[in-house]
Amino acid sequence: MDMTKIAVFRMTTGKMGWLAERQRVLSQNVANSDTPKYQPKDLKSVDFRRMVQKSEGVNITRTHDDHMSLGSESQKYQVEKSRDTYETSPDGNAVILEQQLLKAAKTTADYELMTSLYRKHVGMFKIAIGKGHGQ
Repeated sequence: MDMTKIAVFRMTTGKMGWLAERQRVLSQNVANSDTPKYQPKDLKSVDFRRMVQKSEGVNITRTHDDHMSLGSESQKYQVEKSRDTYETSPDGNAVILEQQLLKAAKTTADYELMTSLYRKHVGMFKIAIGKGHGQ
């Protein structure tokens, strides 16, 4: 079954990819919290509804032949200088650890929401084809 033809799966996997990449960028900010002149970065927001309307999907590598295909090519996201920097240390570093940790916590919660939505939709499809609960 080609899941790229179903908008809800394209949108959730796209958002999950964006959230995973954002977590990577935020972790780099935390790792560089003592680096002189380091400016924190974040990912540019993506309109996932518009992404679903595009013909291309998001690809997750299949590690087994029985896994479902989720797309054809991975999405690249634009990293930009964080716009909400309001404090800079004397050495020029603008990373505020509390702010980065709050962003990371929200990103984790959003990722968990997306995986839950994905699981629920897969469950609905299983029920629809007769392989769900009670079968």
